[in-house]
Amino acid sequence: MTVSELVETRLQNGLTCALPANSPLAKLLKTQRTWTGPDAKQRLRILREAKSIAVVGASPNPARSSFFVGTYLQQSTDYRVYFVNPNADEILGQKAYPDLASLPEVPDIVDVFRKPSDIPSVVDDVVAIGAKTIWVQLGIWNEEAAYDAEARGLTVVMDRCIKVEHARFHGGLHLLGFDTGQISAKKQLR
Repeated sequence: MTVSELVETRLQNGLTCALPANSPLAKLLKTQRTWTGPDAKQRLRILREAKSIAVVGASPNPARSSFFVGTYLQQSTDYRVYFVNPNADEILGQKAYPDLASLPEVPDIVDVFRKPSDIPSVVDDVVAIGAKTIWVQLGIWNEEAAYDAEARGLTVVMDRCIKVEHARFHGGLHLLGFDTGQISAKKQLR
């Protein structure tokens, strides 16, 4: 067997090994996720320390999840929220910016609503402006981009909804993600 017939595979424990490319184990491991992001306490800290969020891939279409998340961020948080979409002038009553470099400040979190294949270029943009955290929305996964982003000094959250996480940590959602229906006089974290 030659080296060209082997594939370097990253295991869940972070170690790598060479396996025959056509082996069932190599095929199985290729389909499994090995990257793990910040745990719940770390995600809470990220959200608590942030003051501004840029939503990349924001849409002016009320049917899109980025519109719903943007509405939540504007109405239920104290974050300064910026919308990034080169094809929109305004989203939710605010100016939309064509790219991250056009923002009036470096956001603490860049929340991404783009397809998985676009994530590497977004990582490049996030690094270029000096932001520290990239948050890739629920349902979007690019493991190679996550490893690359971390190697370049970014904190990475992936395949998680920032709205759901914020609401869950601040009393608006049950741990499983649905509305608790509870009204409380207890001061909520913002």
